Amino acid sequence: MSPGTRTAVLGDRTLADLVRVADVDPGLLVTDFGPARSEEALRRRLAVAEVLFTGWGCPPLDARALELMPELRAVVHSAGSVKHHVTAACWERGLRVSSSAAVNARPVAEYTLAAILFSNKRVLDSAHAYRAARSHIDPLRDYPAVGNYRRTVGLIGASLIGRRVLELLRPFDLRVLVHDPYADPAALAAVGAEAVALDELLSRSDVVSLHAPDLPETRGLLDAARLALMPDGATLVNTARGSLVDTAALTAELVSGRLHAVLDHTEPEVLPADSPLYDLPNVLLTPHVAGSLGTELDRLAASAIEELDRYARGLDFHHPVDRAKLAHSA
Repeated sequence: MSPGTRTAVLGDRTLADLVRVADVDPGLLVTDFGPARSEEALRRRLAVAEVLFTGWGCPPLDARALELMPELRAVVHSAGSVKHHVTAACWERGLRVSSSAAVNARPVAEYTLAAILFSNKRVLDSAHAYRAARSHIDPLRDYPAVGNYRRTVGLIGASLIGRRVLELLRPFDLRVLVHDPYADPAALAAVGAEAVALDELLSRSDVVSLHAPDLPETRGLLDAARLALMPDGATLVNTARGSLVDTAALTAELVSGRLHAVLDHTEPEVLPADSPLYDLPNVLLTPHVAGSLGTELDRLAASAIEELDRYARGLDFHHPVDRAKLAHSA
């Protein structure tokens, strides 16, 4: 993992937990497998490694890297997606892989729930109005159509995060639509959601929330034509990937005031300094904070250490990564 990840994720307590379940050198941090070829001490350590405990910033585990680790049997990732470092060579070696993606889904889903409820309540609008007026605001007069009763929420993607959002939405008086070509309509119906085509979801939803992975077939999924299907005043929530949305088309809709947005991901990841999205009153723009941060990082580390403990006791991983499902997941 990267030095910054180690500092953030592995504090004194979590490091102590890690040492209790594994024979590990807490001082060893591998950030690049290239120099290991010329560093004999590091080569010796990697040569006997049975499990890699990885995090954000892990270099690719390609065939050349795996040559340094003939005893490697498993990769335990203390974050979400493993696509950045687990390569085909890992699967060809038969490595077991675990990920904390299900754990990281929790704060993203919580952020999404808050965004949905606040959007339907028009909290951002009323806050801006109150700040500008600095006097009494009459919400009954100024916001007669807000609220979360019998509103329709559309989720694009029944991913780990999408399914968690579904669970969190169940106590509320909301209609929930889901579009996911891989989801079972009967399973969605069992949790109170309706499976629909993408265009129908967009045209019926008061809030549309993105939970699809970044794949060739999903890039630019919401283009100008599809954004135009959303009702006037609807809100787009993006905690997935900015590449799923045509940024220029979305910007035009937001500048016009027709749509609202809560954006934790954008394309590019950091918008140009002159982007109007920073200042629009109908846009809440956050810097990729929906995922695990602060105290939530302890939960990521705890989950990964628990997986390592299960491995040490000869048990199956609780959160194994399925190679076959990676093709259509994050």
